[in-house]
Amino acid sequence: MHIKTLTIQGFKSYKDQTAVEEFSPGHNVVVGRNGSGKSNFFAAIRFVLSDAYTSMSKEERQSLLHDSSSSTSTTLSAFVEIVFDNSDGRFPSSSGSNELVLRRTIGIKKDEYSIDRKSATKSDVMNLLEAAGFSRSNPYYIVPQGRITHLTNMKDADRLNLLKDVAGTKVYETRRADSLRIMQETEEKKAKIDETLTYIQERLAELQEERSELNDFREKDKERRSLEYTLHQRDANDVITRLDDLVIRRQEEAADADEKQKRFFAREKELKALEDELTNLQHRSTVQVAERDSLLQERRELARTKAEIEAQINDDEERDERLGGTREELQQRLSALDERISAVEGELMGLEPSLEEQMVSLNNARNRLEASKARIQVLFGKRGRSTQYRTQAERDAAIRAEIQSLEEFKTEQNNRKDEVQAETVELQQAIAKAETSLTQKAEELEERRQFIEESAKRWDEVRADEDKLLERKKELWKEEHKLDSSVKVAQERLGVAQRSLSSMMDRATATGLANVEAVTQRLGLRGVYGPLYKLFTVQDTYKTAVEVTAGQSLFHVVVDTDETASRLIEEMNREKLGRVTFMPLNRLNPKVTDFQEKTDAMLMLRKLTFNQAHAKAMQQVFGRMIICKNLTIASSYVQSSKEINAITLDGDKVERKGALTGGYNDPKRSRLDAVQEVKRWKEVLVHDEQELARIRTDLQNTETSITSMIEERQSLESRSKRANRSREPILQEVRSLRETESAAKKRLQRLQEWSAQLSRDLETVETKKAALQQEINTPLNAGLSAEETAELEHLNREADEGEKTVTELTAKVSEMSTQRDTLEIELADNLKREREAIVGRLETLNNQVVGESQVGGMAVSAGGATAKVERQKRLAGLRAQIADKQKKLERIEREIEENQQKIKGKQDQIDSTTREQIEEARSISRHEKVLSKIVTKRREYEQRKVEVDEKLRQLGLVSNEALQKYADMDTSKVLKQLHKMQASLKEFSNVNVRAIEQYDQFARERDNLLERQGELDKSSESITELIDSLDMRKDEAIERTFKQVSKNFADVFEQLVPMGRGALIMQKRFDTESQENEESDEDAMDEDEATKAAKKIENYIGVSIKVSFHSKLDEGLRIQQLSGGQKSLVALALIFAIQKCDPAAFYLFDEIDANLDAQYRTAVAAMIQQLSENAQFITTTFRPELVGVGDKHYGVFFSAQKVSSLQSITQDEAFRFVEASAEATHT
Repeated sequence: MHIKTLTIQGFKSYKDQTAVEEFSPGHNVVVGRNGSGKSNFFAAIRFVLSDAYTSMSKEERQSLLHDSSSSTSTTLSAFVEIVFDNSDGRFPSSSGSNELVLRRTIGIKKDEYSIDRKSATKSDVMNLLEAAGFSRSNPYYIVPQGRITHLTNMKDADRLNLLKDVAGTKVYETRRADSLRIMQETEEKKAKIDETLTYIQERLAELQEERSELNDFREKDKERRSLEYTLHQRDANDVITRLDDLVIRRQEEAADADEKQKRFFAREKELKALEDELTNLQHRSTVQVAERDSLLQERRELARTKAEIEAQINDDEERDERLGGTREELQQRLSALDERISAVEGELMGLEPSLEEQMVSLNNARNRLEASKARIQVLFGKRGRSTQYRTQAERDAAIRAEIQSLEEFKTEQNNRKDEVQAETVELQQAIAKAETSLTQKAEELEERRQFIEESAKRWDEVRADEDKLLERKKELWKEEHKLDSSVKVAQERLGVAQRSLSSMMDRATATGLANVEAVTQRLGLRGVYGPLYKLFTVQDTYKTAVEVTAGQSLFHVVVDTDETASRLIEEMNREKLGRVTFMPLNRLNPKVTDFQEKTDAMLMLRKLTFNQAHAKAMQQVFGRMIICKNLTIASSYVQSSKEINAITLDGDKVERKGALTGGYNDPKRSRLDAVQEVKRWKEVLVHDEQELARIRTDLQNTETSITSMIEERQSLESRSKRANRSREPILQEVRSLRETESAAKKRLQRLQEWSAQLSRDLETVETKKAALQQEINTPLNAGLSAEETAELEHLNREADEGEKTVTELTAKVSEMSTQRDTLEIELADNLKREREAIVGRLETLNNQVVGESQVGGMAVSAGGATAKVERQKRLAGLRAQIADKQKKLERIEREIEENQQKIKGKQDQIDSTTREQIEEARSISRHEKVLSKIVTKRREYEQRKVEVDEKLRQLGLVSNEALQKYADMDTSKVLKQLHKMQASLKEFSNVNVRAIEQYDQFARERDNLLERQGELDKSSESITELIDSLDMRKDEAIERTFKQVSKNFADVFEQLVPMGRGALIMQKRFDTESQENEESDEDAMDEDEATKAAKKIENYIGVSIKVSFHSKLDEGLRIQQLSGGQKSLVALALIFAIQKCDPAAFYLFDEIDANLDAQYRTAVAAMIQQLSENAQFITTTFRPELVGVGDKHYGVFFSAQKVSSLQSITQDEAFRFVEASAEATHT
């Protein structure tokens, strides 16, 4: 067994959870700087093993928690957990695990232990450690800092006490003291027993004298009790006879009353059914009257509409006669104008190509003419300059000046040409835009004309559909009124039924049931099935039995799981929504009896109809109940089988535990009837509300359609009016566009001519400039050359011909342009304007005919023959509707009359039935009074029987012989005999009636005390033997322990100091005066000599140590004479000797080599290495010697946040750690 792993958290400097890598079962070395937390690691192990830190105060516990003043979080608790390897089974374990986990947790207000993750007490931990061999008397398997120094400074007497502890004498002394205390208590108890026995003997003598007098008294009292018993028994028999007579009479009265009650309740149901029928007839009468009034109102409205339409038809006929002729004339003129417009447009289309061709020819002629003129001017200029300038240079300078002038003129003309072109583009765009707009306006006019015609047609169609929908709306109104009335009746009846049902339960339950459904929907729960009464149906025959069986369970709510129930309860408690009992199906485990149905009994569960998903809830409530014909049969079944309860059809119940319940059940207070009533009216209400919602939806849709059609008619009318109103502005816009187009075309023609002229001017300038540039740098000759002269003559002739051609073409173009303008003026200003006027006049006439007239508040169209036909159709339809309404009125009047007769008949039946009920109620009341008197009388006799039975019970048992003695005696004689016996008993007024009982009691107490006295004597002897045994074992243990420790010390010291020797010397009381005698006993370690020295332990006063480091023959030195390092070595040798005497599974050494010299550290390390083969060692050190012999090494690290951590390191890292610490120490 050894320590396997260690986990620390929050303990001293170990703030974060530190899990140490698994320890070696051999030697484990822990190194670290001063203050890093090595000692805290050592303290953590001692903390768990309870070697220290026992019975701590709050401040002491606080000091063990990590000081979090330097961190952001506060440490409120800490724990240290050690996992032991228990493969050798040293720790007792019920689970047989190879590991044992021991944990201690500490906080400001707590200090807790756990073993294998289970809570344990401190004593449990101590007992566990002792069972594993960790003795409290030998704590040297843990050696903290300072303990070695303490051993070196220990006095001889203290060393003796140490050996006594190792020997376990404290245990012996504790047990001896306990035995002496028990022995003292035993003596005190024996004294008390003797005193009590003396008193009991005296009391027994007194009671012996009183026994004879008591026997005489008992004989006479027995006679008295027999007489009283006879009288009371006769009185009891008389009461029973009277009770039996009352039972028979009550049964007869109850049977008669039950029969009348059955008739009463049957008639009550009949009366309720009659009242329901009367209510329905009255409701139907209300609906019929409302329907009749509605039909009368509709007939009046139809008659008024009919009269208005007839008047409108007459008006339309007169207007058609007035406007018909003018329309025909305008149509003829419009056709003639369309023909003339087509002819003029054709003539224009033929003229345009010829005009454009002539204009092209004219432009070409003008271009040729300008070119010729420009060349002529160049030649004339050249000829003039030959005479104008004297030198070539002057001429060239003048030419350059003229070229510059031409450039400026060219620039100016180009700018003008750009302006003309820009304006031309704008005019072309404007013309195109005007043409597009004219096309659009023509299309708009045509669209408006078509729209007006189509609108008139659509208006008629919409109006026809609207009339149909209006009729449909009226029918829906009637249905809505009927259903609304039905819904109100159903709501009223449902409210009455729900109030009746709520009155059969407490207010909190009623409130809870009313809110369960809302809470379920709000939480989105699916496993809530509702109250039990909603989940099954049963025939009326078994209704009373089922209701009595279920009781308040009818109102329990069935859910799928307890989690669902918990959520509902939590929400209802939070909002205070009442109280409900839930039945979670997953928690129900009902026991259902396997009862076989018979002719006189049946299982109630089989008479219920329910969903199998709710079977557990039904079995829980009804699973053990059977239905029987009467109470006698029910009682027999319950007695024969203790697993069932039984009930009759009337609700009288026999329970398996013996209870018998039953009595009158008021049918008016039937919960199941109330449930059925609520269910019935809820279904009626839901159906009527759904129908009403459907009717209202249809009505809303119909009204929406009507509104849509009205809006469509209004839109058609509005758009027709807008179309008519917008026609004239469009015509004005057309005229304006045509004028704009004409002006733009004229302006465009002028710009095109101007642009052509500018182009010709630019060509002339280019020609002049090119000639002048050619002339520069040429010789200044007089006049023109022969070629130039000939060219000039030729150009003059061409110019004359060009002038003539241009004049002719100009005249032709002008003539054709005049002809085109004339045709365009005639088309735009005359023909088209006249056509527009005629079309406008025709549309005006149509607007007068196709207009609006209000008939019965509804717009109707009337346009020509079509409108006339439409009105005639509408008039015929109205006449048919009026006839239909009349038929319906006649039918509804008949139905109202028939319904009134039925109402009168039902009211008569109700009055007759009510009178019968009143008479029956009076009869039932008389029976109830008789039954009440019988019940009162029966209670009196039952009370009297109880009193007599109590008197008989007080008398106790009386023998049959005594009773038989007075069986035939007259009652008066028995009473006389009783008085005589009571008088004779007065002589024994002072007798001790408990003398015999008290004598027997004291005798039993005497025997018990004598037995107890014997037990105490035996116990005293056993304690005395135990004390003697403990004294003997204590002496033997001290002698044996000293011998073992003394021998082990010599061996260990020789191993640590091979050249020396050491010995333990037991000091005796008679040796204190002589130093020589004490030294002569240095060989007391020898076992033979010690055996011969049979000394008493009281003579031992101390243990001293004498060692020699350099010789085995020297006398040696006492420990006070040694150096510090030698003292530490001697103390370690003593510790090793004690450990060998009582070996442990592991050892913890905290810097035991701190004060040793180098050669001794090596010896100690070698010894630990040797011992670690059979036990685990965990040592902390600053020295390399222990590091060198370690199997595993660990380093303690301390962070800047003052938090320690422990990590596994290599041996080399451990050596470097130690060397660095040594250098830091020397520095």
